[in-house]
Amino acid sequence: GCNPLAETGRSKLQNQRAVLNQQILRAVRMRAGAENLLRATTNNKVREQVLLELSFVNSDLQILKEELEGLNISVEVYQNTEETFSIPLVPLGLKETKEVDFTLPLKDFILEHYSEDGSEYEDEIADLGGGRQACRTPSRDEAGIEMLMSYFLQLGYVENRFFPPTRHMGVLFTWYDSGGGVPVCQQNLLLEKASVWGGVGALYTQIGTRCNRQIQAGLENAVDAFQRAAGVLSYGGGTFTHTPSYDMSPAMLNVLVKMMLAQARECVFEQMGGGGIRNEFFTLVKMTQEVAKVYMLVNTAMNQEGGGENIPYSWSKLAQIKSDHYKALAHYFIATILCDHEGGVQSGDDEDQQEKAFSQLYDYVPEGVMVLTVLKDKVQRKQLGKAHLRKAIVYHEEALRVCGLCKKLRNIDVLQEVLTAAHKRSLLKYGGGETEDDFLSLIQAPDILPKTEHKIETIAPQFSKVKVKDFFHRLGPLTVFSAKQRWTAPRTIRIQHEAEELGWGGEGGSPVQIHCLDPLCSAASLGLKEGDYIVSVGGEDCKWLGVNEVLEKLKSVGEQPIEMAVISCQDTTASMHSKSATYSVGMQKTYSLICLAMEEDKIDRTKKAPLKLPFLSWGTKNRQKAASTLCLPSAVAGSSPIKKKLSPFTLLHTESSLY
Repeated sequence: GCNPLAETGRSKLQNQRAVLNQQILRAVRMRAGAENLLRATTNNKVREQVLLELSFVNSDLQILKEELEGLNISVEVYQNTEETFSIPLVPLGLKETKEVDFTLPLKDFILEHYSEDGSEYEDEIADLGGGRQACRTPSRDEAGIEMLMSYFLQLGYVENRFFPPTRHMGVLFTWYDSGGGVPVCQQNLLLEKASVWGGVGALYTQIGTRCNRQIQAGLENAVDAFQRAAGVLSYGGGTFTHTPSYDMSPAMLNVLVKMMLAQARECVFEQMGGGGIRNEFFTLVKMTQEVAKVYMLVNTAMNQEGGGENIPYSWSKLAQIKSDHYKALAHYFIATILCDHEGGVQSGDDEDQQEKAFSQLYDYVPEGVMVLTVLKDKVQRKQLGKAHLRKAIVYHEEALRVCGLCKKLRNIDVLQEVLTAAHKRSLLKYGGGETEDDFLSLIQAPDILPKTEHKIETIAPQFSKVKVKDFFHRLGPLTVFSAKQRWTAPRTIRIQHEAEELGWGGEGGSPVQIHCLDPLCSAASLGLKEGDYIVSVGGEDCKWLGVNEVLEKLKSVGEQPIEMAVISCQDTTASMHSKSATYSVGMQKTYSLICLAMEEDKIDRTKKAPLKLPFLSWGTKNRQKAASTLCLPSAVAGSSPIKKKLSPFTLLHTESSLY
């Protein structure tokens, strides 16, 4: 990551955000304590004092949240350093978090679960902690994106290795809401994954706002960055559906996705007018419909139920300002078509094309207005053009009014300059024509039908481009050595060659599983069991070796005895929940409220439930057919399953369950 002590504008904002988060946390704790005391006491005098204290705390909390909102709208810090005359784009800030020490919990788990010395994995644990620390200060470029995604994918390995579904690891993750500053603390690794994933989307928005919008290449990069940000946020909303943080809720993410796509479309419009807009009929028609599409749905989405209440006030007002501004530009372009092309159209193909193009600008045509008549008649052209100019001026004035009412937006100079210049341009065109018949004109300018030739869609995250190696690769193949499996401690078996035969065979890839064990061989008498996994031969680790390689090691010693370490799978179904988390595109969704179906069991106790196979299970026939070591261990071959009544708690207690 970047140097956290570097005195850049972005680092200063993040440091201020961290300080405000701590102050908000302190105020929230004081409010919680005062509310508890208010509920507990019956003394009227004490209640009055507590109510007075609560009013002070709530006022202080509101001031702190307004200061945090001011940081969120400090868009000028994230813009390109080149002087520009464009409305600023809104980036998302990175979430703040507290330090997490993985050392002791992971060492203990390695010793307890994998029966290995945790101190041998200190370097891997340090790499994991270093990756997390670096993700707090990523660079604003592709290297920063790759680093965040690498840590995110690494968390997938860590979750499968060290976080069993039956208990917590004792690692507390704390992340602060980027909008309200309220901390969210959980021992669930999915909070960490969701917050890091949100950081990927935020970093894409910062990259987009940093692009130089004065050149075509910069605008193309900005469009790509905002589309990727929308794709990341959309993926997060569909994957982490129960994240307790407000800024990562599905409703909030839905609003942010629309906001990022609108900013991408805003950059597309700037691309179209980058070299200047030609005062030509069909060019102006195309620009009119394109600009009407910008911010068409964002203002509505920000005020809708569920997401709008968590949107910073200044963001919603900026979206309203941009919506009014681009509506005004659309009406201004139509007025330019009507007022600057007063010569009318000539007969022929050009007349038909202009009539068709102009009629597609409106979703409806006012009663008594004929498109071809308007295009041919100079007076009607001017009257309709003036009506569009009046509507453009109204939208410009509304944008300036809203901007003046918001304290944070009032201080953004370039925003005020752009809005004022557009307003003066419309006033100048409106006052440039004859005005004697303005009071006689009753034509109302119809609304403009938005249309675009540029398809703006989310770009899905590409995980395949980021190559990540499992830090804890030495623990063994993840399909077998995971937190969901429980194993016996390694047992040492002293192998004696009997007439050049071992008395057992191996199957599959890595690790090698004992297969077709002769119950009369010496290895069986020493404790070797059918289905055991070989983890070392002669003191050398062989969890990643295949059958041929293990057999070569055993045969290389000739007739001399050799020690082999094996482990046996323990039954883990008794402690498993009856419902498992759902999956989306290979990533595990948050399932924060695991339902154990106790009430359902009471209600349906007398009903006979149909026999259902558990999730991720194979029947006996399938197990006999399968000769691959991708199969996880089950019961000893030859044992007959015991039939018993299934319940929500015993649904997974069959010997064919695989984890």
